[in-house]
Amino acid sequence: MRIYTRTGDKGQTSLIGGRVDKDNIRVEAYGTIDEVNSFVGKAATELDPALFTDILQDLEAIQHELFDVGGDLANVSSKREWKLDEKAIDHLEERIDQIMDEAPALERFILPGGSPAGASLHIARTTTRRAERLVVSLAKADESLPAAPQKYLNRLSDYFFACARVVNARLGIPDVEYIRSAKVFHTGKQAPRQDEQ
Repeated sequence: MRIYTRTGDKGQTSLIGGRVDKDNIRVEAYGTIDEVNSFVGKAATELDPALFTDILQDLEAIQHELFDVGGDLANVSSKREWKLDEKAIDHLEERIDQIMDEAPALERFILPGGSPAGASLHIARTTTRRAERLVVSLAKADESLPAAPQKYLNRLSDYFFACARVVNARLGIPDVEYIRSAKVFHTGKQAPRQDEQ
């Protein structure tokens, strides 16, 4: 089976309902989402199924949802139907609340890392933030874009942060606090997100 088409050799690519240059903001956005998906896949390969059944189920669902987001961003047809369901956002919020209860209390910013899977999840988190910034730019250019992809990516980066901490905790690997951080997380108060930009 031949996988190359040669149709993109002059710097353009096909969307659902049109063609654009490969450096178009839309292509940058869904291409970055593809990067996130790859890091999610990498993290999944680094997790022991006996210890992380729930996390692996989450990550598989997220990979499908990321394809939905990418498909929505790549769709420029006049009769667009959106794939991403807002229920996915609600589910992420539920899972964040559940797994954050398992993570140790946090007072300061932490360094990304820990276990190989934890590090991969932090990379997924920061790449998700980049994807979110690109979707914000795309939404300014395409006002018909639904709000769900941007909201989903915002929540997803929070999930990856929580997930990385829980993965390290289950493996007995403590978070390393940023030594020059003030105490920014306070019990019972809305804490600033480490990766908020």
